[in-house]
Amino acid sequence: MIMAVSFTRYGRLYYLDPGGHSPKVGDKVLVPTDSGPEVAECVWAPQYTSEDIDGLPVCAGPAEEEHLARDESNKRRRAEARSVSKRLIKRHTLPMKVVGIDYLDDDNVYTVYFSAPHRVDFRALVRDLARNLRARVELRQIGPRDEARLQGGIGPCGRDLCCATFLKDFEPVSVRMAKDQDLPVNPLRIAGACGRLMCCLKYEHPLYQEFRASAPRVGAPVETPQGAGTVVGHNVPSDSVVVRLNDGGRRCACSRASVCGPRKAYDSAYEGGASGGGDEV
Repeated sequence: MIMAVSFTRYGRLYYLDPGGHSPKVGDKVLVPTDSGPEVAECVWAPQYTSEDIDGLPVCAGPAEEEHLARDESNKRRRAEARSVSKRLIKRHTLPMKVVGIDYLDDDNVYTVYFSAPHRVDFRALVRDLARNLRARVELRQIGPRDEARLQGGIGPCGRDLCCATFLKDFEPVSVRMAKDQDLPVNPLRIAGACGRLMCCLKYEHPLYQEFRASAPRVGAPVETPQGAGTVVGHNVPSDSVVVRLNDGGRRCACSRASVCGPRKAYDSAYEGGASGGGDEV
């Protein structure tokens, strides 16, 4: 059994073992963390999964009134700390932007996450923050990707940012991946909300690599079910190639299997088994 929770509305998902509990979508539950159980909202109700998943934290049960009251108090403290931080940063004229606030009530410690174009000397700011908040304060500078993860937002696809919902780790993304997918190498077209290359370029890249390894290259002469022709384009999502026929110059979209060598050899050996057809375009 597996369930998913989120600490903020439409925020990143965390997966739990429901244990002996059966919360419904929207219920508040307790999630074990390094600083003790924290309140989160159930996004996916417990359900069976066919995969073997070990090592998931176990849900600590439904959140009671005392837990909800503590959670609301911590939210107010984080909001107050954000307001105080912005005011003091402006007073110290530092080139910083507050991105997120964490608060551990057991230790009375605030962690302020900020972004800046370069390293910042914030020693005087920390002292002022600690005096105003009456707590220990830690400041941590984060990069553009982590800033987008903490703030959330909508990507070019119209959906919530992957990093803010389900991505756990950032994998390296290169311009080569965009070129392999025939995307325009234009920063405005292939950059995400963080200003870096979109993480989703990584998702389909293996599919494009596998396709190009077996499909005939553009310009190659091929035989199709509709006659001989020349490859003039690829359509990786539909697993097909676009062929211009020698007879009349018509174009047709044929499945990759119907024009590649191994499939044709197979059909020939077994007296023309099932072969992919072509659709005129």
